[in-house]
Amino acid sequence: MVENNPHDESGSFLPPRPIDRIISPVSRFMHVEAMGGVVLLISAIVAIALANSPVSKDFLGFWKTPVGLQIGTFEFRHPLYHLINDGLMAIFFFVVGLEVKREIVHGELRGIRQAALPLAAALGGMIVPAGVFLLLQGSDPQARRGWGIPMATDIAFVVGCMAVLGRRVPHGLRVLLLSLAIADDIGAILVIAVGYTASLSMGWLAIGLAGFVLVFLMGRLGIRSFAVYTVVGTFIWFAFHESGVHATIAGVILGLMTPANRALGTEGAKRFLDRIASTLKRNDWNDEGKTVGRIRSRYTVAREMVSPLSFLLHVLHPWVSFVIMPVFALANAGVPFSPEDLGKPIAVAIMAGLFLGKPVGIAAVSYLAVKLRIAQLPSGVSWLQIVGGGVLAGIGFTMALFIAGLAVQGQLLSEAKVGVLAASAASAAVGMIILYVAHARNPQSAATAVGPGH
Repeated sequence: MVENNPHDESGSFLPPRPIDRIISPVSRFMHVEAMGGVVLLISAIVAIALANSPVSKDFLGFWKTPVGLQIGTFEFRHPLYHLINDGLMAIFFFVVGLEVKREIVHGELRGIRQAALPLAAALGGMIVPAGVFLLLQGSDPQARRGWGIPMATDIAFVVGCMAVLGRRVPHGLRVLLLSLAIADDIGAILVIAVGYTASLSMGWLAIGLAGFVLVFLMGRLGIRSFAVYTVVGTFIWFAFHESGVHATIAGVILGLMTPANRALGTEGAKRFLDRIASTLKRNDWNDEGKTVGRIRSRYTVAREMVSPLSFLLHVLHPWVSFVIMPVFALANAGVPFSPEDLGKPIAVAIMAGLFLGKPVGIAAVSYLAVKLRIAQLPSGVSWLQIVGGGVLAGIGFTMALFIAGLAVQGQLLSEAKVGVLAASAASAAVGMIILYVAHARNPQSAATAVGPGH
């Protein structure tokens, strides 16, 4: 978090250094994301193995189990996989919204010059894969709806691959790929909102928008209770679910609305630390009533020393990485397949879009942006490493599978999932090889590499 540097050697309170606002969150994010990528990979392998085993029918049928609740005449009931994709993934997208907000306020997207290269790379990495998909897909109107599938990047697997390579990946490339993935998430959110909203219920949509207005007003009034915001956020999610706009969009907007600045300033934090020190000197700890009161008041003030955004990222990110995404993988990555499925038109188009379109789009548009002096290549990063990072960005997995579930159905969905899985595996293997070779050619870049495991 940006507020985790409260003391210097003399014990006095110090505000965080500007560089800490970037390095500390990025380092922590990449560590959790790398470990989460391992769990995600295991979940995907388990799902694929079970879907192609003698228990395939039972495994796939389990995710179709109806789940819900009924209160009087009101009934909310959907298959289990639907509640995972629309419910649990709304929390995932809420965290995405938090990460986007953090990057815009404190990170690499906070200024035009800092954001130029990752935004340009992300734009090329979305437009070119979609174009390749449409070029190869032909005239099938149902299959062409999958144009958004190869536009996505799975940051967990990308960070996991970089963690395996360790110091062979320069820090500049790590930050670029992380920022690119955040910008890519923004594009994926827009694709979901614009490209895969079939019909709208204006009444429910108006109710959901009114919920956002309520959240804004509560913030202006100084309401800080996470419980209150959770109740209102759940209601907004339900309104969006019923409106026809994908419910995960509500999670993104709520994440973007979360305050990124702490309520307690530097002087207030210093006074709080002084009060903690004086409290510890008291000798009336046998009075449990006073003790409980002090603990509750100190906890409340302590929480104000970090921004709501930082606090929520700290609390939710491990749950997303180690619970929600693995459960999503179990529910969505399990697909029965045979080698012939790799030759299906939609699978070929997705593989070409992710494995070829991603690196070509990222490298070409990045090169153009640098040559036009719109952006600057990070220190210690070569163009071969940009290409290798672009290939890694072809690991679509979570987001690609998610969009596939919105874009196509039935047999086309199974074929699309095969394409996503094959392209992601190939992108991971080839991308790591390219980065390994690039480091061998330019070992000096290791001096600037930092990250998990170092």
